[in-house]
Amino acid sequence: MIKDQSVHEFLGALASKAATPGGGSAAAIMGAMGAALVSMVCNLTLGKKGYEAAEGDMQAVLARAETMRERLADMVRADVEAFDQVMAAYGLPKDSEAQKAARGDAIQLALKAATEVPLDCVRLCAEAVVLSKSVAEKGNKNVISDAGVAVLAAYAGLRSAALNVYINAAAIKDRTFVEERLSELDRILYGMEALTEEVYQLVKNKL
Repeated sequence: MIKDQSVHEFLGALASKAATPGGGSAAAIMGAMGAALVSMVCNLTLGKKGYEAAEGDMQAVLARAETMRERLADMVRADVEAFDQVMAAYGLPKDSEAQKAARGDAIQLALKAATEVPLDCVRLCAEAVVLSKSVAEKGNKNVISDAGVAVLAAYAGLRSAALNVYINAAAIKDRTFVEERLSELDRILYGMEALTEEVYQLVKNKL
């Protein structure tokens, strides 16, 4: 599986002429790194002297961050599969009218799936941004810079995944589907840039 590759192997595949993995998989990795760094700060806060009051909060954040990390790591593969499904649909025969109709339906179905995967990535990355604020506020100050890297990685994943939503949505004919997904995307993105900067400055001021 692609998520089991070494970093070197993954980057090599990313840089190659192959269409996958691509930006969608990279977005998922960015988000997973953000979630992983949230977990790191939690793990280095739990049980530490002076942070007893934050114990409960850090345990809750850690549990959620680990779930997100696993789901985002799985999205690396899911993005590749969604793209391959789109390419397979475009490769269907179109010699007859019936074939053209079936091909068109398959393409639209595949594009919808290819929109849902990055939108789910956006949802998780946004949550990682929110969780990074908790660890920036209450986490071990000795690793506070990692909370800053967490929010930046999560935000990069969020914005990157959003681009994949936009590009696939543009080719979908079901405008109700498109409007619903883009409306949700707008709601998620709203305030994320400001929150990311807030967390970044919070971390910077503690250094």
